Amino acid sequence: MQRWIKRIATVGGVLALVVGIGAFAYVHTLDLDGQPPADARSTVADLDFMRDAALPPRGRILAVVTSTSHFPGGEKKAGFELTELARAYYVFRANGYDVDIASPRGGPPPMRVDDEDMVAADHAFLNDAEARKNLDASLPLREVDPARYAAVYFVGGKGTMFDFPDNVDIQRLVREVYQAGGVVGAVCHGPAALLEVTLDDGSPLLRGRRVAGFSNDEELFLIEDARTRFPYLLQDRLVEKGARYVEGPMYLDNTVIDGRIVTGQNPWSTWSTADAMVRALGHEPAARAPGRDEQAVKILAAYHRDGIDAARRVRKAHPEADKHLLLMHALVAGMQGRLGEAWHLQALARGG
Repeated sequence: MQRWIKRIATVGGVLALVVGIGAFAYVHTLDLDGQPPADARSTVADLDFMRDAALPPRGRILAVVTSTSHFPGGEKKAGFELTELARAYYVFRANGYDVDIASPRGGPPPMRVDDEDMVAADHAFLNDAEARKNLDASLPLREVDPARYAAVYFVGGKGTMFDFPDNVDIQRLVREVYQAGGVVGAVCHGPAALLEVTLDDGSPLLRGRRVAGFSNDEELFLIEDARTRFPYLLQDRLVEKGARYVEGPMYLDNTVIDGRIVTGQNPWSTWSTADAMVRALGHEPAARAPGRDEQAVKILAAYHRDGIDAARRVRKAHPEADKHLLLMHALVAGMQGRLGEAWHLQALARGG
C-alpha cells in the first residue's frame, strides 16, 4: 500500500487536489509512521487465536496453490499470494484441522510476497519452519487422495487463471470432496479452479450457484490491459459457466456462501472465507481479535453500506484501523472521480 501513498506525493495526488493542500504536507498530517508495519519477526506464538486454540484434530484440509510463475511471455510475474494462504492456513489450524499444501506440479510453488500488505500471520508463516517445509514440498495434485480431506481451499494469485481451470486433477479433487459431503472454498482468483468442474450426474458444479471472485472492476483497475493479458476475466467466465456472481465493493471483504461452496472476492476476503469454511464444516470458528486491516475493512464497509456517519462511529470504535488501507481506498475513489467519497475516506484515515 505504500506505493499508493507515494503516488499521492509524486503525482501531486488526487486527494491533495481535493483537500487543497500540498501532497507532502497532507501525507505528513496522517502520521502514517505512527502505524509501523507488522513485525517481520512475528511467529505463531504471537497470534492470539493460535495461542488460545487447543482443539483435537478434526480432520485435514488441502490448500491448493498455483504452479504458474509468470504470464505467457515470461515478462510479468504471476504465482500465488502469500497473504491468501497464510491467513487461511492458521484459521484452519486454530480450529483443529491439519493442513496440507498441494500444487499442479508439486514442489516449491511461485510465491508472491507484498511487504506492504503483510500482517503478523503472514510473517508468522514465513518464520514457521513446518509451514515452509510443507509449502516447499507441496504435493503434486496427481498424487492427492481426495478421501483424506474434509475440505479443499484454492488460494488466489494470478497464476491460477492459467493452470487451475483445465487441470483434471483439480476437477477430480473438487468433485470427490464435494460429493463426499466436504467443503469447497476459494478466494480472489482461486475460484478459477471451479470453472470446469462437473459432478458425476453431469451437472456443472457452478450452475445456479452464488459465488464471488476477483471482479472485472478490480482486475481492470490494476491491469488496464487485463482482457488481453488473461485468457478471460474471472467474473465473466464464472457467469458464462452458469454461476450467479455476487459483486461487492472494490477491494472490500465479500464472502459468499452457497451451501458447502464458499468463495471470497479478493484478498481482503481471506479471513472471512476461512471462517465461513470452518462454519460449513460444522464448527464455530475460534475467537480472533480483528487486526488493523480487518478494522479498516469494517469502516469501509460501514461507509459503503450506511454512509459517513455510520463509518465515523465504526472508526471511533476502531482507533487502530489501518490508515494506509483507508487512504488507499480514498485514492482509488479520487482516481475514479468520486471526489466526495475520496474526501470522506481521507477524513476517516485521519481519524474521523
